[in-house]
Parts: sequence; structure tokens; C-alpha cells
Amino acid sequence: VWKYTVPEGEEAGYASIIVVEAGGVKQYVQFLAKGLVGVDAKSGKLLWRYGKTAEGSMANIPTPVAHDGLVYSAAGQSGGGLVRLKADKGEVAADPVYFDTALPNSIGGSVQIGDYLYGANRKDGLMCVEFVTGKVKWKAPALGAGAVCFADGRLYFHGEDGRVALVEATPEGYREKGLFTPPDVPERPKGAKAWAYPVVANGRLYVRDLGTLWCYDIKDAAAK
Repeated sequence: VWKYTVPEGEEAGYASIIVVEAGGVKQYVQFLAKGLVGVDAKSGKLLWRYGKTAEGSMANIPTPVAHDGLVYSAAGQSGGGLVRLKADKGEVAADPVYFDTALPNSIGGSVQIGDYLYGANRKDGLMCVEFVTGKVKWKAPALGAGAVCFADGRLYFHGEDGRVALVEATPEGYREKGLFTPPDVPERPKGAKAWAYPVVANGRLYVRDLGTLWCYDIKDAAAK
């Protein structure tokens, strides 16, 4: 249907494409090697670029998070930043709202629930941040960095050290509902981390680490 080469011949990063609509303009947003870009869904034309969260980063991995015309992006060697998309006569501009090196930026990504963003970094662990302002509501440094998903009103967190935590998704404070390490964790090479995202489907939690997969029945936990 169309193809378009982003200026400077920019390579893809590790993040997935997301669909965003701002001011009636549907676009595809992706975190590339040199920054976040938005292209028109009909033509592939480049609409905007935001490079702050790619500065100094060797690998842009977390998939962007979008809500109500706002897009959050982050990388482990830079920080997290939010832009507000403004559309006018088919053109779209990305205006910076905030940027901070201490916001969620780990490989495990972030999730937006209501007015808040939940994600982690290696220094502060899992944290809750006001999506619009970047203000940190709480953090749990003991968990370290990790990957997060949201299901049935809870956060499922797979730490880089292999631990798994069940956390209530609330801005009022860190409320841990469970914490465990899967049995018979495989030996990882020195310096290697557990980076696989947790998955919840049909009342079951799936956790993977290298060549090992664990499956847990969480139907009862979700009902409590």
C-alpha cells in the first residue's frame, strides 16, 4: 500500500509499533534507533519526531505508551519522557511535557492504568507515576527492574532477578499481594537477567526464564 523511509535512514529498535490517534489523525508510532517517530497511517509520511529519550541509548527497547494524545517513551540509558501530540490541518507536532532520568525505563516496559503509569527502573524498582505530570507516587526499590503486565485489577511483575510479584494497581501506595521465586530457576550466564514479560491468559499466569516456562492457576487469586 505504501512505504516510507524515515529521514537519516534510521534503523528499527526493539520496541513494537503502536496505533495512536490525535486530532483525528491516525498514525503509527514507533521507538526507532534515534528517537520516537509518528507516521501517517494513510500515507506513511513522517509527522513528527522526539529524540530526547534516545539520547545516549545503545538500544531502545520499551514499547511506547499512549493515552489521550500523550505518548510516553523511555530507554534504560537515558530516562522517560512524555510528549503531547497536537494536530492542525493534517500536520502533527510533538510538544515535550516532561523528561526525567529517574522515571520507569527498564526493558520490561510500562503500563498505563487510568491516570497513572506503572513501570520500573534498576534503582527505584517498580513505581507508580502520574502519567500527565511525571510525579512519582510510590516506588519499591527492593524489587529492582523487571517486566510488568496488568490483568484482573492487579500488576504481575517479573523481576530481572527472577522473582515474581503480585501488586495492587493503586496510586495510594505499594501494596504487595504475593512474592515468590519459581522453583528450579535455570542457571543464567554471569550478568544475564530475566527479561521475559509475564503473560496472563484465561486465568493462568505464564512466566518464562531462558528455556524454562512456568504456568500458574491464578483464577482464585483474581477473584479475591
